[in-house]
Amino acid sequence: MTITEQDCVVGIEYEVKEAGAKEIVDSNKGTGQPLEFIMGIGQIIPGLEEALVGMSKDESGDVLVPAQKAYGVRDDNAVQTLPIEQFEGIELQEGLTLYGQGEQGQTVQVTVQSFDDKEVKVDFNHPLAGKDLMFSVKVLSAREATDDEIASGQIGGGHIHGDGCCGSGSCG
Repeated sequence: MTITEQDCVVGIEYEVKEAGAKEIVDSNKGTGQPLEFIMGIGQIIPGLEEALVGMSKDESGDVLVPAQKAYGVRDDNAVQTLPIEQFEGIELQEGLTLYGQGEQGQTVQVTVQSFDDKEVKVDFNHPLAGKDLMFSVKVLSAREATDDEIASGQIGGGHIHGDGCCGSGSCG
């Protein structure tokens, strides 16, 4: 059950830190809830997805993902100053993360950098943009995606074929 670049459902346990730092920025270790995704459709950051290709169930390793293949480089144009009226009813704090809706209906995340009684300076960059990341990862599961999962882009995205997967049950 070797992980391939496309149409493979993978479940991982992970811990991530900024490269060279000790503080864990995200983890699902010990939760009993693997991060599950379908390879090849952009559900996780590209650098981690690339590093998983060729790994197998129960394999683990440390993966350095450069910023360009993680959350991208910082874009100074993504910092904007908006009128405080747009934040009515929100108790503003520096560093506060807010979620809103983008022009195409997608969820956007902004971080409040500073504010005064007239304006709020927000950063649309992902908080980890411009940072190299170090992942400690363990592959908990790997199998072929079903036709329904491939079509829907969602795990379990339809009826189950026989034993829960179609084909041989391996990913390569």
